[in-house]
Amino acid sequence: MLRTANPDDLDAITDLHTRARTAYYRAGGWSEAELTSPEARSRRREAWMGAVQDDVRTVLCAERDGEMVGILAMGPPLDADVDAAVVGQLYQIHVDPSRWGQGIGGRLHVAFVQFLRDASLVTGVLEAWERNNRAQAFYARHGWRPDGHHRPGPGGANYVRLRLERTGSPQV
Repeated sequence: MLRTANPDDLDAITDLHTRARTAYYRAGGWSEAELTSPEARSRRREAWMGAVQDDVRTVLCAERDGEMVGILAMGPPLDADVDAAVVGQLYQIHVDPSRWGQGIGGRLHVAFVQFLRDASLVTGVLEAWERNNRAQAFYARHGWRPDGHHRPGPGGANYVRLRLERTGSPQV
């Protein structure tokens, strides 16, 4: 089940995000201590609070049997070189690592494509950490392609921007 997030979800969202990002950043060479500090968790919770309470962003929670298993954040593009009249941004998809491979990310992706369709947007953009091979492969399977834009990211690796040109039905 997918539903709109609310402030009561902040701790569960923050904890799920922490587990997911710890898995992919650790795989990219970061230590767990750098990723799970109380200060880092507090910053993530504040950022999620801003997203949940923002009128122009949408945060969805995926639940199974009453447990939060995934989150999706989306809205207008953040970069000035992207035309908000035709482009929406997928800010984040996170799935609890214990649930990877169960189709949850695919369902969240379908919700993003539906967001584009509902807003009459023809293109999606997102940024992925270049060392997050799992995310890169997931997005490539769903039709996303690098557009040449990148910016510095953690661990000496860049974030790369990917684009999805919306055509036909959502890709799962």
